Amino acid sequence: MRKLTSAALLCALSVPAMAQANCGEVSITEMNWASNTVVTNVAKFIMEQGYGCDVTVVPSDTVPAVTSVAENGEPDIVTELWLNSAGEAYLRLEEEGKIERLGKVLDPGGVEGWWIPTYLADAHPELKTIEGIMANPELVGSRFNNCTDGWGCRIVNDNLIRALDLEDSGIKVFNHGSGETLASSMASAVQDGEPWFGYYWGPTVPLGKLDMTRVELGEYNKDVHQKNQTADANNPKVSEFPAAPVYTSVTTDFRDREPEVAEMLSKMTFKTDTMSSLLAWMDTNNASAEEAAVYFLSNNRDEWSTWLNDEARKKLAAILSN
Repeated sequence: MRKLTSAALLCALSVPAMAQANCGEVSITEMNWASNTVVTNVAKFIMEQGYGCDVTVVPSDTVPAVTSVAENGEPDIVTELWLNSAGEAYLRLEEEGKIERLGKVLDPGGVEGWWIPTYLADAHPELKTIEGIMANPELVGSRFNNCTDGWGCRIVNDNLIRALDLEDSGIKVFNHGSGETLASSMASAVQDGEPWFGYYWGPTVPLGKLDMTRVELGEYNKDVHQKNQTADANNPKVSEFPAAPVYTSVTTDFRDREPEVAEMLSKMTFKTDTMSSLLAWMDTNNASAEEAAVYFLSNNRDEWSTWLNDEARKKLAAILSN
């Protein structure tokens, strides 16, 4: 594999560009999960090398970032904001005109659901639906791998299990004690070509490394899914998991101050599958988020070039062709 993370490119990531155009100081969050570190480093590279911004990265998490915007009017950019985790405080900031969603940074968003290995789906197409699995429990090992206690997915899964009478079909529910054992059970089964059936989400390393097929649970029903998020819901019903909306948000002050950069950020979208593949590449190569940003920019020019204005596109093309 060609060494993509050259010293010159990594230097460009870590050293601000000389002042170009009129972009000034910009602050951007870096949340404490892998996909966000990639998003932040890609945005940082583009802003510095394409638009001449002086970028400061602010380590944060969703709630502290929203609180900081409310109290201090910064950071300017909140990357990979999962709307279902941002809470009412974020929505109030939008209502007050202090912050704005520019666009979805993940397409279709955060994904979650019940999965089987693709080789199992190819061999037994009927297993692509929950009805087919319940009619043939032995084909999935007669086991459902549930997420750990204390996670939101556990509440939803438990309600779906009751709504489907899953265990009555001959499928035993195994509640994993940690995310690590859930991931390792899936990886081990795929490595050995064995059946596996259970919950997972993305973008994540396992869904980037492993070829999995999502099981169709039925139609998505907003009211049913919302009710299923309540522990021990009365008379739960079945609903598919929706894609979780994930945005890039900026303060309205920044939008007005740096309209061209804001326009670029509104177009900066990663396919969720692409992000999972990037995370898998990071894991396999023991790479940093900076290296993953260079890898993405070097190998997905047709994608990111549509985000930029003409001047910034030319500047980045010149750097990445070296």
